Amino acid sequence: MPILEKYFAPALCASIMYVLRASFAALFIVTSLIAIILTIYDKSASWKRGRRIPERTLLLVAFLGGALAMYVTMQIIRHKTQHPNFMIPLPLFMVLHVVAAWAVFLWQ
Repeated sequence: MPILEKYFAPALCASIMYVLRASFAALFIVTSLIAIILTIYDKSASWKRGRRIPERTLLLVAFLGGALAMYVTMQIIRHKTQHPNFMIPLPLFMVLHVVAAWAVFLWQ
């Protein structure tokens, strides 16, 4: 017996899971777009010697769901690809996101 249905009616469980899945997908889309924008902005600021985005901020956005988008963007624009502070955590965050997506979309 699925865990939610043990305590709630099946219709309510379906509604809860629908909202959770939609929210999860929206979180990844929004954080991915933010990750792309911040990465490109940081690269531009590095060229112009302008105000940079702190590494902690970039890693936080990656952790919250933008790791794949940030990693791909960094590879395309060749930004921070030699920094172990990014090239080690980003793949780990991606694995974490796959596990979270599995839990939300496939777990019942």
